[in-house]
Amino acid sequence: MRIQQFVVVLMMAGAMVACGSKQPDKPGGPAAASGGAAKAAPSGNATAEQVAEEARGDIDCPAKIKTPAPPDGAPVIDVVGVRPGLTYEEAANIVACTNDLMVVGSAITRGINMQTYGQTIRQGFTAQFAEPRVQKTSKQIIQEMQDEAMARGSNRRTEDMAAGTSRWYVGTMGMPGQERVINAARKERFAEGKNPTLASLEKALVSKYGTPTKKQIGGNYFILRWAYDLQGRPITETSPLANKCTGSSSPDGGVSYSPDCGVVVEAQANPLRENPDLAEWLQVGVVDDAGGYDAITRTEQALQQGENERRARQTEDAAKNADAPQL
Repeated sequence: MRIQQFVVVLMMAGAMVACGSKQPDKPGGPAAASGGAAKAAPSGNATAEQVAEEARGDIDCPAKIKTPAPPDGAPVIDVVGVRPGLTYEEAANIVACTNDLMVVGSAITRGINMQTYGQTIRQGFTAQFAEPRVQKTSKQIIQEMQDEAMARGSNRRTEDMAAGTSRWYVGTMGMPGQERVINAARKERFAEGKNPTLASLEKALVSKYGTPTKKQIGGNYFILRWAYDLQGRPITETSPLANKCTGSSSPDGGVSYSPDCGVVVEAQANPLRENPDLAEWLQVGVVDDAGGYDAITRTEQALQQGENERRARQTEDAAKNADAPQL
């Protein structure tokens, strides 16, 4: 789905599903992510640092968070500080502060296919490292297109991000200006020669999130999951919710929301081809199942109520002010 973004909503067996996309959004700073006025696109050659400076604008780091922290003893559910419940602006600020080259994309609408009645609901944002801007000739552009076509035709492996970079997808939901995080995912591709061992990744993840409720490590698999029920209790493998309450660690993956599940954190790593003991990349995601489901439902209901009230006012005004028909 690199050309088009597909949005779908499925309400089957009490679940809501939002499709992901590999199409990145146009980069911008937190102001752009908040829906600020778009500026004219810069032109001319520029380094990645210059591109980032142009796009990021004024960013205060470390990010100031007003949303109350989880209570003591609650499960750890953040991804590099981004967690469900944060405001759109807080999450965008945290992500931008993770690296001087990180550029937050403009507000996006992919996710849940919902009737908004003309309102703009910011359903999240993407973020990625700035890249150098190079003005290319038409000949260079055509050559790149031909190379990409040949790569696809020969099934040649292509990387979706440069080594030593990371990228994000953060999903949000709520009425305009009140959107809050309901899921987040981050992928990091390690720099060449800086690849950590899979064993060290497992140790670091367990140190932060605790004992996983699911562990699948071996061969080409490295998946850890921390799933919780509605009371914040770990979901064991023998629980009927074990196969229902799953997460999504990929910034490109679809996300499902179920009213029967709590928060789910999931991590996945990929072994390095040259040495399977080392990690090529790591991605970690968090999904607030019941919270996301509730936020979507409440937002749809509020939008519908607002539309009903608008129509009622319009009808009332028409009854008082409309011209009488000529009969």
